[in-house]
Formats: sequence, C-alpha cells, structure tokens
Amino acid sequence: MKLIDMTVTDFASEVDSNSPAPGGGSVSALASDIGVGLARMMAHLSFGKKKFEALDDKTKEEFKVRFDKLGEIRTELSTLVDKDTESFNEFMKALKLPKETDEEKVARAKTMEEATIFSIEVPYKTAKLSLESLKLLDFLVANGNQNAITDIGVGTLMIATGMEGAILNVKVNLMGLENKEIHDKYSKGCKDILSEGQKIKDDIIAKIHKQLD
Repeated sequence: MKLIDMTVTDFASEVDSNSPAPGGGSVSALASDIGVGLARMMAHLSFGKKKFEALDDKTKEEFKVRFDKLGEIRTELSTLVDKDTESFNEFMKALKLPKETDEEKVARAKTMEEATIFSIEVPYKTAKLSLESLKLLDFLVANGNQNAITDIGVGTLMIATGMEGAILNVKVNLMGLENKEIHDKYSKGCKDILSEGQKIKDDIIAKIHKQLD
C-alpha cells in the first residue's frame, strides 16, 4: 500500500517505528500537502458566499486561478510522500552493491551517486512546490472567507514547515554528493527558497495575528 493511501493512524505508526523510512522527507511532503489542503479549504468555504460573490469579476477569477493552481500543487506533493521513501530505498540498495573488484567499485560508486542525486531531487521538489504554494496564499487571505482565516494560517505554517523540512533533507543528502557543480546548485537553491519562503510565511502570519488581536 502507498503511504499516501494509509489511514492517519497507520501512517503515524509507520513513522513511529524502527524503520528509517518513511522519515522526515515523506513527512515534509505530507505537511505541505495538508497545508495546501487547508488553504483550499478556505477557498471552498468562500465560493457562493455573499461577500465573495460581491467581489468584482477580476478578483473572483484570480481567486479561482490560485485555487486551481493549489490543487495541481497538492496532487504533485501527494506523489512526493511516497517518492521520498522510494528514493531512500534506492540509495540503500546502491549501498549494498558488491565492491570486491575494481569494476564493482566503479559501478557501485556510479549507482550511489545517481541514487544520491535522486534523494536530493525529491525533497528539493517538495521545497520548490511549497514555496510556489506560499506565493499563492496572500490573495486568498485577503479575499477569502474570514471565518476560515485561522485555517489558512495553520495551512501556511504547515507548508512552511514542509518546505524547511524538505530543505533539511536536501542538505543532509548533499553531504554525500561528489559532484561539486550539482552540490553548489542545490545548496544555493535551498538558501534562496528558504529565505523567500520564510519571509512570505512571516508576512502572512503577521497579518493574520493582527486581524485576530
């Protein structure tokens, strides 16, 4: 069974076990997935309401565009919950390859490098998608159903956590990468994503706190 298809209880129990996967990478993808779901929940609760329908057509259209885009992102994040664990398993398989002869050592090193890159690409995509979703939220916060403002607030925090958690996983896997060019590209990308994402998160949460105080 796929991780994403498990019950909440079963998934949590699978994490709370002596198995190294699913671990932080899969949990990060799930955190962002649920966070995006909460943001879309606010939108669902806005459609058809008097205040929303009173908005001008351009605003309603932009709101719907962002809602739809968040749905696409959620679909991608859902696949990454399992893909992250898959990438870990691929690396462990590579680690167990024979290394007796010179040919075996070369083949093993090549396979391990490929598996390491895969284990970097998956959480990096989680981080990128998380940032992409954060960029869509401010408009929903401003124009959505204000009775659900805390739901999108929690969603924002979940996405930001998923983003940073994914970056931690990228960084730890970068430590095992030999290719300096690829290492530096992903390292810089992580810094940029984290910096931009945290600012967006802080701005949104500050606005929500101000509204609630």
